[in-house]
Amino acid sequence: MSKVATALKSANETKSLIIGQDVLQQAFIVFKEQFPGKKAIIVADQTTYGIVGETILKQFESNGIKQEPAFVYSDPELYAEYKYVEELVAALEQHQAIPVAVGSGTINDLTKLAAHLTNRPYMCVATAASMDGYTAFGASITANGAKQTFNCPAPQACVADVDILSAAPTEMTAAGYADLFAKITAGADWILADALRVEAIDQTAWSIVQDGLHEALSDPEGTKNGHAQAVTQLTEGLMLGGFAMQWSKSSRPASGAEHQFSHLWNMEHHLKNGEHVSHGFQVSVGTLAITALYDLLLKTDLENLDIQAAFKQWPTEEELKKQSLAIFKGTDFPEIGWQETSAKYINHQELEKQLQTLKHNWQEIKQRLAKQIVPFVEAKSRLAIVGAPTEPEHIGISRERLKETFVRAQYIRRRFTVLDLAVRTGYLDQWLDQLFAKDGIWPIN
Repeated sequence: MSKVATALKSANETKSLIIGQDVLQQAFIVFKEQFPGKKAIIVADQTTYGIVGETILKQFESNGIKQEPAFVYSDPELYAEYKYVEELVAALEQHQAIPVAVGSGTINDLTKLAAHLTNRPYMCVATAASMDGYTAFGASITANGAKQTFNCPAPQACVADVDILSAAPTEMTAAGYADLFAKITAGADWILADALRVEAIDQTAWSIVQDGLHEALSDPEGTKNGHAQAVTQLTEGLMLGGFAMQWSKSSRPASGAEHQFSHLWNMEHHLKNGEHVSHGFQVSVGTLAITALYDLLLKTDLENLDIQAAFKQWPTEEELKKQSLAIFKGTDFPEIGWQETSAKYINHQELEKQLQTLKHNWQEIKQRLAKQIVPFVEAKSRLAIVGAPTEPEHIGISRERLKETFVRAQYIRRRFTVLDLAVRTGYLDQWLDQLFAKDGIWPIN
């Protein structure tokens, strides 16, 4: 049995997933099996409607599936923003048809949440191997100025035709490869959380994401060139990440500190030349940043960690409140720093226990991390080959801002990551000075 078939059994929302070449023609069969007797409504943007949506509409028509008129977003600046969810909700409230999302990240997330808000399942037809959200529990939507994850079920059925995915713009495939590569550092963060008894690893979710991960990332050149086997492996890896999130009802199996960089930049309304930067491209830079931090962590002798020095720099809860409110003063999200850091705050007694655990078990933890992490030079090479950004400037982020992001990102999520370890051990400033020194990875003149 394939990894996907095995993982599908653990998914409690997605009942049917077909990945392969020339499988688009099976879309109507999947719909009839999963939604017998139901009407359909195609949801797409102008591009995806032209590429695949119209084909699906005609296929459904000729096979006796009744449909409402297709809902096609016309805004060329369409992105995953709540006002677009509301537009689709208003349309869906006029009938009971099952939405069939034809597109990638934006269309899928908008449809996922709108379907949930109108109390119905949905199906998706993937048009690019650009992210892991197809089969994920939850939709990542910007609302009230901040990127938020709304709880909503994954699609009941999904069709991913490798021929269509291989023909997608290369930058979309590169974004998907980067999003899958992020599972490397996300896994390392979970190893840390598990080792320090903050959040135990769920072995089912871990296996779904990690067991075939390195293999799925092994051919960046083939991925870029649209080779069927490489794109199939990439697509399977991305879908597996979604299944793990379904299983655990959390993004923890697929998202760590590298995603916090992306989330923060979205919250800060980051644009490059007036345009949004794709999630995968933001995550590419975030993954390299966190990989560089792990490289330094693995070179640090934590068996001789000075716990008393760590105590001295660790704030009281009141001091943390002042810090966390000050760091986001004047933003759209002034309270989030305190909201999230207070949820993961530990007192000095708990800190001592955690740091002692780190010291006493460092060699074992180090071995686990070294096995998981792809070293920075290798990670950068692979991401460059596939066409993903490898420097902050590639996505319009200055080196000064990247350095600030290492500090600020730790405040926006309660999830324990290597950023929290860096803060708790007191090493963050030292490591940042190394990364941004004249002879560092990102020298700041």
